[in-house]
Amino acid sequence: MTQKIQKILSHFGYGSRRSIEKMINSGKILVNGKKAVIGQYLNEKNFGEIRIQDKIISIKKTKFRTKVLIYNKPEGEICTTKDFQKRPTVFDKLPFLNTNRWISIGRLDINTRGLLLFTNDGNLANQLMHPKNQIEREYYMRIFGKINKNTMNILKKGVRINNTYSSFKSIYSFSDKESGKNQWFKGILCEGKNREIRSMWKTVKCQVNRLIRIRYGNIVLPRDLKIGNWTELNSTLIDSLYNLISTQK
Repeated sequence: MTQKIQKILSHFGYGSRRSIEKMINSGKILVNGKKAVIGQYLNEKNFGEIRIQDKIISIKKTKFRTKVLIYNKPEGEICTTKDFQKRPTVFDKLPFLNTNRWISIGRLDINTRGLLLFTNDGNLANQLMHPKNQIEREYYMRIFGKINKNTMNILKKGVRINNTYSSFKSIYSFSDKESGKNQWFKGILCEGKNREIRSMWKTVKCQVNRLIRIRYGNIVLPRDLKIGNWTELNSTLIDSLYNLISTQK
């Protein structure tokens, strides 16, 4: 049986399919001494010699075990492996993997905290992030501004941001009482565009001054998981993620 090179490398945690395709286009991946091409098929029983950025990689022929982490991201960390400004990243505190690497399932901007998922399975990450699967992301939002029923209807119907439309699948206030012009809301999105929530509120002349992700798909941020800490999902919860993907197809 054969599979495309980007799918195999992604599955074994060498990056998302998109990042692998970028490396292939830039000539950083070699198969048996020749530059790989996007869509190239490899035999699953004999991959040959694969180099990524001139380093030979090892793909074990044993059964691959998927790992998934929940990380409670604090504000002030960025979602990248390296930063030229030497700011702290979400990868700094993750456990070491003997092979492959952690892949972030989606991102949170530097001023957003809460649930962030990581996996060593690039295919799982790709499916959970792909817009076609409409995986829910749920947030707490503290908003400053004048908000009424019309504001809420606009955000539900959709607002135009950078030539695309974004909307909340659901949104409601859960503040016990108003504190000045600050109110707490809970909202659900089915995509993860860059700074999408902040941009949506900005279109209705409101400002997000606190943003916390509490759920991704069917994985909920544990209440006892302290900010800056991580926990590994058990096999039952990992299976639930695969089941979630299968139900979206």
